[in-house]
Amino acid sequence: MANLTDGELVAPQFFGRGFHQMFAPHRLTLGIFFPIEAFKGDQPSMANQEKLARHAEELGFAALWFRDVPLRDPNFGDVGQVYDPWVYLGWIAAHTGSIALATGAIVLPLRHPLHTAKASASLDRLTGQRLVLGVASGDRPVEFPAFGIDYEARATLFRENMHVMRSALETGFPVLRTSYGVLNGNADLVPKPAGRLPMLVTGHSGQRMDWIAANADGWITYPRGVERQAEVASHWRAAVETAAPGVFKPFVQSFYLDLSDDPDQDAVPIHLGFRGGRKIVLRFLETLHAIGVNHVILNFKYGARAPAEVMEELAQEVLPRIDALSKPVVH
Repeated sequence: MANLTDGELVAPQFFGRGFHQMFAPHRLTLGIFFPIEAFKGDQPSMANQEKLARHAEELGFAALWFRDVPLRDPNFGDVGQVYDPWVYLGWIAAHTGSIALATGAIVLPLRHPLHTAKASASLDRLTGQRLVLGVASGDRPVEFPAFGIDYEARATLFRENMHVMRSALETGFPVLRTSYGVLNGNADLVPKPAGRLPMLVTGHSGQRMDWIAANADGWITYPRGVERQAEVASHWRAAVETAAPGVFKPFVQSFYLDLSDDPDQDAVPIHLGFRGGRKIVLRFLETLHAIGVNHVILNFKYGARAPAEVMEELAQEVLPRIDALSKPVVH
C-alpha cells in the first residue's frame, strides 16, 4: 500500500466541462462507446470513426467513450477501439471540439500511476477539461503476466494507484513510497489538471462499495434487470451519502443497443442489452432515469443499421424527451 505524505494542495477543487456535460443530479445523458460500428468477432474496422465522432457531437450526445485493451485475447471477444487509449483520445480530441471524452476504463494495475496521472492531466489541459477518467482493476488474466503483474494483486494495486494519482495530481512535490518506487518530495508532476480531475471506478475493481463511494467521483457499472439495477443504484446513493454527505456522485451504466427501424418493435434480449424500436428504448431510458441512472453508454456492436442513422434517430426522437425529464415543469 502506498505511504503518502501530501505536499501543498495545488489543484482547485472543481470539475471541468466534461463532467458537467455528462452529469447532474436527477439528469440522464447518453454517451457512445468506440468503436461506433457493428462488427462480428473481436476486431472492428475502425472506419470513419472521426466523422462519426463529430456527428455524435453535432447531434448532442454527451460523451465519447474509450477502452483500454493492451493485448488481444481471442477468447475474450472484444478489443475495444484497437488503438492505444491515450493516443486515440488525443486523435479524437483533435477532431472534435466540445463533447466529453471518457475512459471506460483505464486499467490502473498495468500502468505506472505517474505515467497515468501525467497523461490524464495533459489531456485535461489540452482539451479544455473534457476528460472524465474511468478506471478499473482489469479483468483479462492473460494480460497481467505479460506486464509482470500478479493478477491476484490487482485490487491492492488499484487502490494504491488511485491514491498515488490523487496525490500527484492535486499536491505539489508529494512524498510517495509505493510498489513502483519512491518520490521524496524533490520532484513534481506537471502539468496539474486545471481543476479536480474526475475519476470514476468501473465495476467493483476488487473494492467494497463504501471505499468506492469515499474515493471515487462516480461509479460505472453494468446493465442489469431494472428492478435489480434500482436496488444497486439505491445502495450506491446510500453509500455516497454516508461517505460524502451532500455530494453528488453519478451512477453510470453501459447498454448494448440494436435499434430496429420499426419504432414499435418490442425488446428482444441481446448480450448486455436488447434489440427494439425507439419507443421501447425511450421507455427503458425513462425508467433508468426514474431509478437514478445519470448516464448510459450506448454500444452498437450488435446493431443491424448504420450507426449514423441510429444516432440521428436517437437524437431526433429520444434525446429531446430525455432532456425534458430533467427540466422542471412550468405551470
